[in-house]
Amino acid sequence: MGKKRVAQKTEEELIKESKAVNETLTEKKKQSSKKKHESGRVYIQASYNNTLMTVTDDNGEVITWMSAGSLGFSGPKKATPFAASKVAEAVSEKIQKSGPLTVDVFVKGVGSGRDSAVRSLASRGFNIRSLKDITPIPHNGPRAKKPRRV
Repeated sequence: MGKKRVAQKTEEELIKESKAVNETLTEKKKQSSKKKHESGRVYIQASYNNTLMTVTDDNGEVITWMSAGSLGFSGPKKATPFAASKVAEAVSEKIQKSGPLTVDVFVKGVGSGRDSAVRSLASRGFNIRSLKDITPIPHNGPRAKKPRRV
């Protein structure tokens, strides 16, 4: 095996290449910069076991989310009103700079953290435009099992 040749580039080629690299870097910076959101939606899912909160923009694209379990609550403490208020505080801290301040709140579930999550959102400076309960309710549903005879 002989010596390998090193390709020599002219100055013009080097200048073109450096411009192309700079353009791609600036495009990536523009894409990664966080957008300012005027308004958005907050989805609160309060189950018997946990409380989840998701913040989206008006198109439904998720900006941030948080749950009581991700904050370090474990077991039955995740479904408490205190945990729900801490989740709301953590979400508001996350979206303080970029996030929506005018929100529509959608509450789903039967957990005990429903009310405290909404109240702590209101106390953290969010302008709540509307509040809607989207808990699924069965309209009679499928046929029930036959009663057990003993």
